[in-house]
Amino acid sequence: MTYPFSALVGQPLLKQALLLCAVNPGIGGVLIRGDKGTAKSTAVRGLSAVMPSVQRVAGSRFNCRPDEPLPACDACQQVDWQTETIAVPFVDLPLGATEDRVVGSLDLESVLVDRQKKLLPGLLASAHQGILYIDEVNLLADHLVNVLLDVAAMGINTVQRDGLSVSHPARFMLIGTMNPEEGTLRPQFLDRFGLMVDVAAPRAVEERTEVVRRRIAFETAPIAFAEQWINEQRTLQQQIDQARQLLPSVRMADGMLTMISQLCTDLNIVSLRADIVLYKTALTIAALAGRTDVIPDDIKQAAELALPHRQRKKPTDAPPPATNQPNPATAPPKPPTETENGPDSTGSDSTPDDSPEGDTSQPPEPTQPEQVFGALPLIAAPTLPTALTEQVRQPQPAPAGKHPATTGQQRGAFVRAVPNPQPTDLAITATLQSALLRNTDDLIISRDDFHQTVRASKTARLILFVVDASGSMAAGQRMEAVKGAVLSLLTDAYQHRDSVGVISFRGVDAQLLLPPTRDVEQAEQALRALPTGGRTPLPHALQLALDVMQQFREHRPFLVVLSDGKANVSLPSLSAGAGSGDAWQQVVQLAGQVRAQSVPALVLDTDADYLRLGRANALADALGADCISLDSLSADVLTETVSSRVVR
Repeated sequence: MTYPFSALVGQPLLKQALLLCAVNPGIGGVLIRGDKGTAKSTAVRGLSAVMPSVQRVAGSRFNCRPDEPLPACDACQQVDWQTETIAVPFVDLPLGATEDRVVGSLDLESVLVDRQKKLLPGLLASAHQGILYIDEVNLLADHLVNVLLDVAAMGINTVQRDGLSVSHPARFMLIGTMNPEEGTLRPQFLDRFGLMVDVAAPRAVEERTEVVRRRIAFETAPIAFAEQWINEQRTLQQQIDQARQLLPSVRMADGMLTMISQLCTDLNIVSLRADIVLYKTALTIAALAGRTDVIPDDIKQAAELALPHRQRKKPTDAPPPATNQPNPATAPPKPPTETENGPDSTGSDSTPDDSPEGDTSQPPEPTQPEQVFGALPLIAAPTLPTALTEQVRQPQPAPAGKHPATTGQQRGAFVRAVPNPQPTDLAITATLQSALLRNTDDLIISRDDFHQTVRASKTARLILFVVDASGSMAAGQRMEAVKGAVLSLLTDAYQHRDSVGVISFRGVDAQLLLPPTRDVEQAEQALRALPTGGRTPLPHALQLALDVMQQFREHRPFLVVLSDGKANVSLPSLSAGAGSGDAWQQVVQLAGQVRAQSVPALVLDTDADYLRLGRANALADALGADCISLDSLSADVLTETVSSRVVR
């Protein structure tokens, strides 16, 4: 049993955004960002219980509407098909789902029994006319993001594989939740969410107490608790149903449409989807309030939900202060009359239930308080000859330094299977399918049936900059280049899950200026003040780099040293050994330790003196790394140089 939506404490914007999408799924869904335990999942799961039921062709596995029969649907092809009323579908898309499970695959039972190729519907078919929910959406695999981008844009899922070519409607309300601490969301995917809400746990003691009180009551006697809120639940259902009926009659004056376009232009919002979503949301707000005319306050409320995550922010922009107040930048000119509208305010924050979720790519300015609005059949696999099994399962070593996102890897989420007579990771199901399609009478597997498993697995890398901030040369220019490079590399962090860290050394010691992070905002704050000048404690910098790389060894570090190599401050704490008191000998000794750990590295020689001592080249030799002289140092040059050397 789900927690009643009407029993949520507080979170008015969260509830409003969810209710708006329930009235008008054409808005495009909701992205809910917030810390763990802020009722994100509870609110989403509770929404399905107050949404009006839907009609479909009885027994349809594609949730076909009665006015949209589908040729690929067995239920729709029956002569005397009937209709049935069902609760709104609620589909939870797991982060580890395979592409076949999401889009659909070949129905093996149909092949074996009926000798026909049919599509086994996936999660997108199950979500048609309902809700597709993705918890921790920012952690969703890239190949699934690509699928959802296509389907969300067209409202149709097309499957072309295994000799099948089937299309079916897949129109659903896309709802994602995420914790900003867990990473970023690809900008293209972010723009697909019509509305976005930032949520936070209540600060008032009385409100938090009420949250706990209601949650304990629900866990103790869920049926009795739900009965206490049955009237409020029915009221919300009626409100949504009435708003849906009223929505086609709502009109917006042409001047207000101009206001929407002007607002998006003033806020430097490029996507035209923002104007369209803002228009649809304003109409829906009016319908939810029981009005047929849009007023300026409707546009103001819609802007607070539809625009913040689409605003362009430069990485160097100062982060907005955390506040629960409406974002003044998104508010159009104040109307002469303020009209209150929106969903019923009786809700509440649910319980501390959410698990850690993800983050969006560019954290928008906070608005006001939180708001809302078939498995494959089992088939006995034949026993393959032992020698052949061993041959096809022989793994091949991956090239050094590569992210394991390539064919042949034994780790990672299954993406698809491709024909390969000599697979390194045998796709059992696809191999059996191929054999069955060739001959449905006798299951004889030949090498031509073998399929290779394609997996999507990316091991995050740590790109660690060790930057000379001493006065030995133009440290200011060097640090500015590093700052630009770090921010540029972080913009690609979503694709590769890489982290970037910066160690700066000057004076008598080194400092971890930027702990490993994927957060552009955190990096910008840490790199804003970059002190320079003084001596060159390169040994301490290498020792600190060793400590950081040891702590993040699972991230497969890549070391980038920007220095002329002219170390002149030794490290007293270094254990006794050859040349333990000489700064340069300590550099060679520590560089050897880095090399012994098989850490790939790159030395960028910043020596600008007329007579060069070649210390940077010697450092590169000790590290087993390449040395590149950067006579012209800039953020673009540094970014291009590092990106070309970090093999992904």
